[in-house]
Amino acid sequence: MAVETPLCDFGWEPPDFRLEGVDGRWWSLGQVRGAKGALVMFLCNHCPYVRAVIDRLVRDVRELQDLGIGAIAVMSNDTESYPDDSFDNMKLFAEAHRFSFPYVIDRRQQVARAFGAVCTPDFFGFNAQLGLQYRGRLDASRKEAVPAARRELFEAMRQVAETGRGPAEQTASMGCSIKWRE
Repeated sequence: MAVETPLCDFGWEPPDFRLEGVDGRWWSLGQVRGAKGALVMFLCNHCPYVRAVIDRLVRDVRELQDLGIGAIAVMSNDTESYPDDSFDNMKLFAEAHRFSFPYVIDRRQQVARAFGAVCTPDFFGFNAQLGLQYRGRLDASRKEAVPAARRELFEAMRQVAETGRGPAEQTASMGCSIKWRE
């Protein structure tokens, strides 16, 4: 079942966190924050919505990192019920798609709950002061890529890097629901 994200709560400040990455390091929001802002992405390995956009997402994040936007991907799904999202499979997924950003596991699902994440992918774009400025989609793609789709996330975060403010008009992201533990 597809789930849409809520609208952007401009200025909302995220809680910090410390989560284990597939690279063997522990990561916090403060460590990945760039000079111009940060992008926190809730992803997983198995979701067809994530799989449809992952290569374009990785490209856009690389370009955003060059603009001073730091990034991190958080996997919060229940890995017992969804073994495709296991930590070992996260390592393989990050390697296969050449992530330039940490991919971390939220084993207790506390970070997803604190952020109010609802689906994969779910994007939270923050300015340099870590005020929320973007809670939209990557682009118009759903389970299949839309050729030549407008790069909504990239354009919004480039605007955040340049002005500190996100666009007033944002289209909600859509994806698979976060797989909560019972």
